[in-house]
This record gives sequence, structure tokens and C-alpha cells, in this order.
Amino acid sequence: MAYFFTSESVSEGHPDKVADQISDALIDNFLAFDPESKVACETLVTTGQVVLAGEVKSKTYLDVQQIARDVIRKIGYTKSEYMFEANSCGILSAIHEQSSDINQGVDRASKEEQGAGDQGMMFGYATNETDDFMPLALDLSHKLLQELAELRRESREIDYLRPDAKSQVTLEYDDNNKPSRIDAIVISTQHDDFDEEQTMLAKIKNDIIDILIPRIIAKYPQYAHLFNDSIHYHINPTGKFVIGGPHGDTGLTGRKIIVDTYGGKGAHGGGAFSGKDPSKVDRSAAYATRHIAKNLVAAGVADEILVQVSYAIGVAKPMGIFVETYGTSKVGLSDGEIAKKVENIFDMRPYFIEQRLKLRNPIYSETAAYGHMGRKPQTVSKTFKNPYGEEKTVSVELFTWEKLDFVDKVKAEFNI
Repeated sequence: MAYFFTSESVSEGHPDKVADQISDALIDNFLAFDPESKVACETLVTTGQVVLAGEVKSKTYLDVQQIARDVIRKIGYTKSEYMFEANSCGILSAIHEQSSDINQGVDRASKEEQGAGDQGMMFGYATNETDDFMPLALDLSHKLLQELAELRRESREIDYLRPDAKSQVTLEYDDNNKPSRIDAIVISTQHDDFDEEQTMLAKIKNDIIDILIPRIIAKYPQYAHLFNDSIHYHINPTGKFVIGGPHGDTGLTGRKIIVDTYGGKGAHGGGAFSGKDPSKVDRSAAYATRHIAKNLVAAGVADEILVQVSYAIGVAKPMGIFVETYGTSKVGLSDGEIAKKVENIFDMRPYFIEQRLKLRNPIYSETAAYGHMGRKPQTVSKTFKNPYGEEKTVSVELFTWEKLDFVDKVKAEFNI
């Protein structure tokens, strides 16, 4: 039976994402100067104010206020009328030292026996319905907002946009569980004030449909067949959206965990990512299970795969690994038998996850908007400065968990 499925995304200017990006910028700066840093950093943003809180164990010292201001400026909050502006907002830091009670369960004499930073379960998911092995509705939702942000920065065709925005895409699936068309697109975007509200609404809707959508179709031709003349567009459906960002809604680190992962497909263990160093398995094991699921689907084990791993705090070995193929397995094995083979290929102890995916590097700022999964692996050079005038330039691999570097090992294990 045909059905509908919906996913949403939010822009880098959304208040929760502002908080995520500040938290992850702090992580990157700590790791750049001390790769062994242990950090759990939360951020709150509201009208004219940023509050930083959390626990840190590190050999380095940072100007956390300057780091936060740099992030806010890069996002685009640079005008006083936004009521949240990089140079003038107040920044309060309540960051303190990490609990020794927690640290004793993580650090061990043998690095290989490093314990999990917390208990919990983490999920990774992959599907072959897109080239990047992500759910299509979420993929499109992200791409709409990434392109909208490009238009905002160009300041030529659409020069009235402000940083805050949300998107939502509803797809119709056919009887074969394949996406057949886009049924609805919702975009709410913050904008400058207009003299006349109806003129404003008409212009924004026309610009989204006549400028943004054609750019998406041209940039991603693999999705062109999904667009049609009967799409229901809901553009700024509540009307005026001038008050936005942290002035419109308070933002907190870790409140967009479904946007960050699979848009409601698969499953989620409940733990957020941003602001956490890789000893926190909420983050590192979620990346590792995505890496597993993506390589399994790419190798042809199944069309769609969910992988779960679970931990006890301070214990290195996972409690167990679970695999769900939703009846799409192609290898003649039960899901439990597939899970056993996964254990043979991927060492899921926290230290080995960190090493395999190169997670003790400053790679996290780029994850904090438009999803942690489905992104393009790449090597970049990044430069960091500390309050003592030291400058450090490092070459790092981004989104290592998206690499298809275990496909051959998977094929060998499953005799594909």
C-alpha cells in the first residue's frame, strides 16, 4: 500500500543549531591543542545572551568567549536588529572540571581497555534509496536549506533573508516501498521587515518556487523526477517571520537529534552528539554504527539496515550488537547471524572506534549543521589560535564514518 513519509531540517541559524555549533567549536579548539581532552559542553542561546556550561579535562586553556563570537559571526548574526549579534551579545561561561568519578571509568592504564563514557544504546542506519545511503526526505530537507543559505550569502537574488530557517519534505512511496514523488514542501525562513505583509509573503513564496527549487533540481538532477506541478508548497505558512533566531526562541545544545541523524527513519538511542568528545559513546558509537550500516548496504548485504550497539559506563566491550534488515537481506542469513559477522569485522570498543574513525581530531564543527550523517568525506586544513598567541594548523579528515572503506572486508566476510 502506498504511504507518505516526512522529515524536517533546520538551518545553521536556527537557535538550537547555533548552540550546537558553539559547543562543537569548543570541542575542536580543545582537541586541536590537546587531543586527549575530555569535554562535555552545553550551550544556551537567547536574546542577546550565550551561556556556556559543562565539564572539561584538558591541558589547554581557551578564550571560550571569542570562540563563541566567531561562530555566531560566521553563521550570520551580525546586525543589531536581530537582537542577537556576535560582537554585542553577553557570554557567560560556567564550564568546570570533569568529575574524577566519571574519568576513572574511562581512562585506563591500557588505552585499548578505555571504558565507555556512559551507558546507553546507539543506532546507525543506511538505505540505498539515495546515493549517499540516506533517507530521501531528510536528504532533500537538508539540501533545500543548504541551498537557501547559499542564496542568503550571495545577497543578490534573495537579499532579504535572515539566518533562521526550517524545511520539511513529505514523500509519497509506492507499493514497492520506493519514493515516487514529492507531495509537499514546507519552508519557513526568517526575513527582513517589509512595509506590506501580503507583498512580502507573495515575494518570498515566488522566490522559493522560482529560484530555490530550480537550483535544487539543477544541482541534484537525480531528484528531478520527484518534482511535479502538484507539490503542495507551504512557504512561511504562519505569515511574517522577522523575529527569529535566539531572539525568537531559546536554543539549546542537543535538541535536534532526529535532524542530526535519519529524519525519523531507523531509530535513535536518545543521546545528542554536539559538545561531546569521542570518549562519549553517544557520539562515537553512533558514528561507528552508521559506518557499519552504510558499508553493509553498499556491499549488498541488504537494501536497508539498522545497527544497534549498547554499552555500560566504564566497560570497554559492548553489551551487544543488534542488526535489523527489514526483510531486505540478500545473503541468506538471519539478522542475528549478520550481527555475529559484524562483530568479526568491526571492533566496537571505544578506543578502537576512535582510532578507526580518527575521532580525536578537530573535526566536529562541520557536523553541527545539516546533519552528522550522509555528508561527504574530505580532507581539509584548519587553523586554530589560543589566548597565548599560539597558532596550530592541522590537516584532518572530515566525516570518516561516511567512507566506504570496509566494503571489501564485508564482501569477503559474507562471500558476496
